[in-house]
Amino acid sequence: MRGVIGLLVIASCIVLVALAVLGLATTILNRPPGRQHRYGVAVCELVLVVQAAVAAFRVLVGGVTLPEQSTFLIYLVVSVAVLPIALQFATAGSDQAIGAEAGEHTEPASRWGGAVIAVGAIGTLVAVLRLQGLWAAGSV
Repeated sequence: MRGVIGLLVIASCIVLVALAVLGLATTILNRPPGRQHRYGVAVCELVLVVQAAVAAFRVLVGGVTLPEQSTFLIYLVVSVAVLPIALQFATAGSDQAIGAEAGEHTEPASRWGGAVIAVGAIGTLVAVLRLQGLWAAGSV
């Protein structure tokens, strides 16, 4: 089962780096975030949720004891929560406001939305790497 965590960390790192590159590329091209960013965040979230579920099960039910267990669990929550929040900030102007009247002006998404997603992906990558460090310290 230890190998599963390692594979999930590698998969997480790959998809997070790809999402960060996508966000930076669209920012450089002066384009607002679009559907591809939503799909990218969804793929990252899928991998991160699977990783969090496996790790939480191993810690809470599977009998794995970590030296900094509460810190580990907090990083698990952070790793899953950051990208949806970043996506919401990045696309805040592009969606119709809830309850907006017909014809009411809404601002378009900024080209900097891709950078917001990239920063969220990099922050999540740091959390995943920290999780791996905490996991490795506990499994020695």
